Order: sequence, then structure tokens, then C-alpha cells
Amino acid sequence: MRLILLGPPGSGKGTQAQRLIHRYGIVQLSTGEMLRAAVAAQTPVGIKAQGIMASGGLVPDDIVIGIISDRLDQPDAAKGFILDGFPRTVPQAEALDELLKKRHIELDAVIELRVNESALLQRVETRVAEMRSRGEEVRVDDTPEVLTKRLASYRALTEPLIHYYSDRRKLLTVDGMMTIEHVTEEINRILEAIGAVEKKTPKTAGKARKPAKRAAKAAKPAARKASKSARGTGGAAKKTAKRASKPAGKARKPAPKGVKKGARTLSRKASAGSRKNSAGRVRKLAKKVTKKRAKA
Repeated sequence: MRLILLGPPGSGKGTQAQRLIHRYGIVQLSTGEMLRAAVAAQTPVGIKAQGIMASGGLVPDDIVIGIISDRLDQPDAAKGFILDGFPRTVPQAEALDELLKKRHIELDAVIELRVNESALLQRVETRVAEMRSRGEEVRVDDTPEVLTKRLASYRALTEPLIHYYSDRRKLLTVDGMMTIEHVTEEINRILEAIGAVEKKTPKTAGKARKPAKRAAKAAKPAARKASKSARGTGGAAKKTAKRASKPAGKARKPAPKGVKKGARTLSRKASAGSRKNSAGRVRKLAKKVTKKRAKA
């Protein structure tokens, strides 16, 4: 990821640059720090810049570009970088484009933090008043008067860069008057939208999916048991229905013909014997009666 942050003094460029560095593991290329480091290391470019800086002069663009080129050679810059405070002018932007083109590096985006200058001045005035009321020392360069001059310088020199990068379809604007958190969220959203960084899946979503998977896994054995039970119940019900549907007559087989005839013969014999016994008893009674009358 290769970015340039643009915005007037007080827009929060430094804060957002630090957040991007920590989130994505990229480096911040600050021209002031790089110049001081080059002078301390006594590199060829640093030696050239040392005399100019000592005399209070402005370091030429070609020296600054040389320092940036040396910094890009370092391993920690391979993953990406943020340029903060450079370029400040259109000629510097053109020189930077030429350097990146030679190295086959392409800028992903130029992010402008757009702010309301009147609101910025009001913030500084409020902060200065609060510091003085607490008896704290106010920095010389942290006053409404100094900020007014710096804003005028930004409009004259740096604001033309907005049109320069807009014409090249690299400019993306963020409302710098939002809270720090909202500005950070918007920058990250933009970087994901243009493909400068990969979209990150929220960890909570992954955590939520794990219990759901466990629950589904635990439910499978219960579902199999229920299915087997349902099949067993269904089979028993079918068997019962089959038995009930069979005709009742089939349960009792008709008696054989010989058995039927024997039963009828026995029935007739029993009836005849009963009649004979009854007639014999009547005749015996009649004889007894006749004998009694004769004796009389």
C-alpha cells in the first residue's frame, strides 16, 4: 500500500498516519525525519543537505527526492509507505511521479483530509484559552495567528496538488471534521474499496459461526435417532393395519363335512333317547295307579 496524505495544518494527518502504520505494518516517510537521519548517517545525500540546513536554507527538491529514493531501498519499506509532508508543491509531485515510475511503483491513493478552516481556528483559540487558564505554557507555533499564516501558505503552495492528483484520478477526499475514529473508519473503508488492502472478516462473525457448527453437529445424532424411531413406529403401524384389514372369517376355518354330520346324528340320538325315557316313566306311573285302585 502506497499513500500520500494531504491536508492543512491541524487536519489530523499525523494521527491518521500513525493509525495506518500500526494497522497495516507500513512505514511513514517523513521528509524532515529522513533528512535528519541522512545527515546523521553521513550519506552522500545527507552530506549535501547538511550545509544547506545549517545555513537555514530550503533543501532543493532533487536532494529530497534522493533521500526518499534511499529510504525506499530499505527492507521495511517493501510492504508499503505513507508520505506525510511531501510533496508540498506540484514540481515535487512531478519529481516523485518520475522516481516511482523508474522503480515501477504505483501510488494507490492520495487521501485529502478536508477541514473547515474557521473551525480549526476556533479549536486552537479554545485550546490556547484552556491552557492559559490552567497556567500551562503555550507553544509559540500553536496560536491562532501562526495557524492563520500556515493555512495561507498551504492554500498557496499545497492546495494545487488537489487538482493535480484529481486529474490523475488518484484523489480521495475524507471529511476531516469527523471524530478521529470516524475518519479512521472512512479511510479504511476507502482503502478496502479500491483494493489497496484486503477486507478483514470480523472476528465476532467467526466466533458466532463456531457455536452454530457445534450445535448442528450435536443435533445430527438426535436427528438420526428420531428418524429411526419414526421408521420403527411406521412399520409397526403398517403391520397392525394389515391385521385389522384381514376378514374375520379367515380367522375361523369352516369345520369339515364329516364332523358336521356326526354332530347332527348325536344331536338326533340325544333327542330320541330323551323321548323314550320320558314315555317309560309315564307307563310305570300308570301301572302303579292301576294296582292301587284294584286293591281298593
